[in-house]
Amino acid sequence: MNQPIAIELAATKKTKPQADQLGFGKYYTDHMFIMDYEASKGWHSPRIVPYQPITLDPASKVFHYGQTVFEGLKAYRTDNGSILLFRPEENFKRLNRSNERLSIPHLDEEIALEALKQLITVDQDWIPDEDKTSLYVRPFIIANESSLGVAPSQNYMFMIILSPVGSYYAEGIHPVKIFVESEYVRAVKGGVGNAKTAGNYAAGLKAQEEAAAKGCTQVLWLDGVERKYVEEVGSMNVFFSINGTIVTPALNGSILDGITRKSIIELLKSWNIPVEERKLSIGELVEAYHNGTLEEAFGTGTAAVISPIGELHYLDEQLLLRGGETGPLSRKLYETLTGIQTGVIADPFGWTVELPSAQYTAGTK
Repeated sequence: MNQPIAIELAATKKTKPQADQLGFGKYYTDHMFIMDYEASKGWHSPRIVPYQPITLDPASKVFHYGQTVFEGLKAYRTDNGSILLFRPEENFKRLNRSNERLSIPHLDEEIALEALKQLITVDQDWIPDEDKTSLYVRPFIIANESSLGVAPSQNYMFMIILSPVGSYYAEGIHPVKIFVESEYVRAVKGGVGNAKTAGNYAAGLKAQEEAAAKGCTQVLWLDGVERKYVEEVGSMNVFFSINGTIVTPALNGSILDGITRKSIIELLKSWNIPVEERKLSIGELVEAYHNGTLEEAFGTGTAAVISPIGELHYLDEQLLLRGGETGPLSRKLYETLTGIQTGVIADPFGWTVELPSAQYTAGTK
C-alpha cells in the first residue's frame, strides 16, 4: 500500500483541559487515524479524520472472539518546543508480534509510524508541556467482520487515538503498594501473555479489584503453573535489587516484552550495574527481604515510566521496602529516562525521534 494519508481537519476544536485536570486517558484530541483491511485488498484508505465514534455491527468478531491488539507510547514536548517520540519503532514491531499471535494481518511498520507522526503533527497543540505530562498514543486494531463463525476475521480497522496525560499513578514517583496474587492466574506459556491484547487485561480485573480493596495499587502475578515464580505487574514489568544485582523475570512466553523494560536493562548495563534476567521465585524475594538483601523494587512501563514499589503484600505478610520511601536507583532511573524522553538529558542511545515542525490549519489535505 503506497496510498498517501488523507487529512480531514475538524471544523471546530475542543477545549483543552488544564494540566492539573488531566489524569490518565480521560481526554482525547481533535483527530484520529483510521486504516481499513479487507482480505481482498489488504490495508487501505489511510486517513486522519476528526475524532468521532465508530459504528460496528453487533456481530463484529472483536465482540465475540476477542481479536484485538494495542500499543501504548508517548510524545513529549521539550523545553525548546520540539516534539520527541521514544523508540516508536519498537512499539510497531511489538504490535506485529501481537498480530502474529492473534492471527491479525501484518501491518507495514513504516506506514504506521508515518501515520503516527502525521497525526501528532496535526494535533501537536494538545501536547502538554508541564512537568510529568505528555501525550499518550494508543494504536490499536480490531476485527470488524460481521460473522459468528470461529475463525480469523477477514476485515479489520487500525486506529490511533491521542490523549494528553499526567501521571499514571496518583502516587507519581512515590512508592506504590503491590498485592502478590496467589489465587488467580493471568497467563501461561503458550497462551497470549506475551501479546498486548485486551483479554490479558480483562483477566486481571478481578484480582485488581481485590487488591484495591486491600489498599494496593496493582497486582503482581505469579506464574500460572507452579504459582511461585514472579512474572509481572498488571501494567508494568518488575525489577528487584538483591544484594547489589538487579534481577528481573526472564521473558518466558507469558510476560510482555516491555519497551521500557528493555531500555532500563540497557541503561543499567551502560552504568556497569549487574543485571540478571532469570526465574525469580516469590520465596526468594521473601527470604531476601528477611535477610536484608532485598534493597529496592520498581516497576517499568510506558504509562508510569518508573514506579517504585514501597510494599509487597503476600499472603498474610506485608514487606515494607526502604520504609516505604523511593530508593536511589529508582529515582536515578526515573530522572535519567524521563530526561532522555523529554530532551533534558542527551540521548546517547539514539532512542528518541524528533518530529519535523509543521502545522495544519484548515481544509482537507
